[in-house]
Amino acid sequence: MGRITEPRGRTLFLFLASLFCPALSEHISYSIPEEMAKGSVVGNLAKDLGLEVLDLPARKLRVSAEREYFRVSDKSGDLLVSDRIDREAICWRKPVCALEFEMVAENPLNFFGITVVIEDINDNPPRFSRNIIDLEISEVALPGVTFALESPQDPDVGVNSLLQYFLSPDSHFSLLPKENPDGSKYAELMLEKPLDREKQSSYLLVLTAVDSGVPVRSGTVEIRINVTDANDNWPVFSQEIYRISLRENLPAGSSVLQVTATDQDEGKYAEITYSLRTVETLKRLFRLDAKSGEISTQEILDFEKGEGYTIGVEAKDGGGHTAHCKIQIEILDENDNAPEVTFASVSNHIPENSMPGTVVALIKILDPDSGVNGEVFCHVRDNVPFKISSSTNNLYKLVTDGALDREDTPEYNITIIAIDKGNPPLATSKILTLLITDVNDNPPVFLQPSYVVYVPENNPSGASIACVSATDLDLERNGKVSYSIVNSDLEPLQLSSYVSVNTHSGHIFAQRPFDYEQIRTFELTLQAQDAGSPALNANVTVRVFIVDSNDNAPNILYPALGPDRSALFDMVPRSAEPGYLVTKVVAVDADSGHNAWLAYRVLQATDPGLFSLGLRTGEVRSARALTDRDAARHRLLVSVQDGGKPPLSATVALHLVFADSLQEALPEMREERPAASDSESELQFYLVVALALISVLFLTTVTLAVALRLRRSSNPPILRCLQVDLCSKTGSNIPTNYSEGTLPYSYNLCAASEVGKMEYSFLKLTGEMAPLQDLLSNDPSMVLSTSDENKKVISDLVISSHQAPPNTDWRFSQAQRPGTSGSQNGDEGGTWPNNQFDTEMLQAMILASANEAADGSSTLGGGAGTMGLSARYGPQFTLQHVPDYRQNVYIPGSTATLANAAGKRDGKAPAGGNGNKKKSGKKEKK
Repeated sequence: MGRITEPRGRTLFLFLASLFCPALSEHISYSIPEEMAKGSVVGNLAKDLGLEVLDLPARKLRVSAEREYFRVSDKSGDLLVSDRIDREAICWRKPVCALEFEMVAENPLNFFGITVVIEDINDNPPRFSRNIIDLEISEVALPGVTFALESPQDPDVGVNSLLQYFLSPDSHFSLLPKENPDGSKYAELMLEKPLDREKQSSYLLVLTAVDSGVPVRSGTVEIRINVTDANDNWPVFSQEIYRISLRENLPAGSSVLQVTATDQDEGKYAEITYSLRTVETLKRLFRLDAKSGEISTQEILDFEKGEGYTIGVEAKDGGGHTAHCKIQIEILDENDNAPEVTFASVSNHIPENSMPGTVVALIKILDPDSGVNGEVFCHVRDNVPFKISSSTNNLYKLVTDGALDREDTPEYNITIIAIDKGNPPLATSKILTLLITDVNDNPPVFLQPSYVVYVPENNPSGASIACVSATDLDLERNGKVSYSIVNSDLEPLQLSSYVSVNTHSGHIFAQRPFDYEQIRTFELTLQAQDAGSPALNANVTVRVFIVDSNDNAPNILYPALGPDRSALFDMVPRSAEPGYLVTKVVAVDADSGHNAWLAYRVLQATDPGLFSLGLRTGEVRSARALTDRDAARHRLLVSVQDGGKPPLSATVALHLVFADSLQEALPEMREERPAASDSESELQFYLVVALALISVLFLTTVTLAVALRLRRSSNPPILRCLQVDLCSKTGSNIPTNYSEGTLPYSYNLCAASEVGKMEYSFLKLTGEMAPLQDLLSNDPSMVLSTSDENKKVISDLVISSHQAPPNTDWRFSQAQRPGTSGSQNGDEGGTWPNNQFDTEMLQAMILASANEAADGSSTLGGGAGTMGLSARYGPQFTLQHVPDYRQNVYIPGSTATLANAAGKRDGKAPAGGNGNKKKSGKKEKK
């Protein structure tokens, strides 16, 4: 057994195809005898295909056929017999019996055509359809007359089916061998001598048929001859051989032809009856009318089962004489078989990134018809990215013909249509369902191009402030999105303490409460990344704005407050006219917007009708002139309330003294303490007891510190009241957020009193004021007439009257005034600036005013555009250095109001600039 060149016409066709069609897949042919034992080796298929034996498990070489007579050994690559091969059962009497099938190999996917020619062996003896042949021969039969004998059937072909006939010896009969038109041989019995019924009425002969195979096989039949009375004429057919062509699928009962035989005898010897002398299979296909000789079909003829038939017909007269003829029937093919589509190998899924030309399935198409009826054209229906690629005459490949996108089409139902070229053409379609598997080709996509989040300050820690969401069109891990923060305008350590993001849900959580006064906005860059390989990602910007809430109460900057929330004494001239600017409450609110829009109101007043308070400006002005019936000392309890919801407020107690000089005001500056009620006395008793122990430790520490400092000090006794042990420094009382040098003044209190009578509170000199000696020399009359010790102390504390008077040219225009702070008699309602630009301008002007008012040595002039800031801080200090203060400014000791700053820049003198210059000077000294 081994590779052969296929014999006869089919072998020649395959040989020529292999020569002129090198593009076809390799065709391998083998030849083996039938009836080989299971497991017998046909040939080394792996070697013939050029495959390595070690690669066979990976290539998965297998047989693709309707019935698998063979298999491939994974160890050796041999093609082995796996089932019984009976040539007669497979091909019947075809001259060439070949089994054609395909070998399919994977990785890469390919197929190979295999042809195994089954050689006949002499395994079937000739067989007669019956055991006894009965013949009737008239005694008048002349020598040389022949009698037809039934031919035996031998399923073998070739030399194995070539028959020789032998007759048992008899002097009256002999065998006459003959040959059919198809080449098969048969024998006739010939009469050698005349018969004499009276001598012998019957004869018994044995006919033996022997084939030419090795070993020789034979079959026998008995011939019983009955000698009849005389009938000297034999029937004669009109033709010795009848030929006819029939189309397949001819309906059952259709007439084929009519045979005719005649007999010259008369009577019963002229009556002819017809019968079929053929194999049983043909008797099932055709029927012969014994009287008329008409032959008709009993079943539908099928070209695919038989391309032609030879039928023997016998005509017998009443005297027993017979005649024989042959009928040759040719079956014409019709296009009655649609193509058969089978999948030799198929993949039910394919990745979406498959390149064009990727093999999806191997398709085998067969059409049993012949000629053009068996020629098939195969294609794919609909507009799908697949096509059919022809490989051999009946094998095709289904390959990709374009890009695949699972997100667009996750599944294809591919309809494969095979159409033959018959008339009319017949078609067969099969549907292949192909799933497109996912690859990570889609990055996550956020639902919004960017996110803006507004978070109220003082939010709870751990609360979700926003949620970002991204979608990924891929599946499973390729579509599983995780979130992370990849960038921010915050510092890395600061970022981790502010926000975090949930990896799975995209929720952004606040790690701490936000403070609008510390940070107002920040930006995050969030990344959504899938779990594919390689991973794809997308970024989105999240802008977080902290929304201010009213969490800061107003902070009173001026006047400076004592421990009891009371301000220092302000002196008012007795001749003050209505509208005179007595003092001004200056407060700031760390919040913004309406939360920082302050309103000033009088809660309590000694005489409510004597003073008025600006709702938005905080200016305390005289409402009417002082009369003799009015008290010299007045107390105003002022509330500063912001515009938040709920509103927050702060209070300050203003102490006002009507006097024209400091000596006149000093008796009124004594702080009157109301007698404590019984309940207050009881409370004070417990407080004194509770603080006694603490005070002992505190006084001991202070005493030691003072003693050490006095020992080291070289200052004269007259300046000792200015030392730490005699003064209490209160600082500027400014919140941390505003202690950056924008308020360049501080209030330091120093107290000296006569025991049990008076207590005075003064402003301590800063480093920028005149020396003490100049103060005493310039105005010695300021020293009070009291004890010598107090005279020394008070003389040290008197403030120089040489300060420059306030500059009345420093004004704001009506458009620059916050609310009604710039007007003296205008509406107190005031409105918040309409936009952010106006707000920032207002903040800058207010702070500049505050700085200039606090600077005692400044003339409130300064260069144009600096609002007087450059006189103190240098020309480089402009409005751009001003922090976010949104309150009004009081100019101590002046009745000047904030007028149009543009007038000053234009060189115009303001009206009424120094009407109360002397009094203002005294106020500024205070």
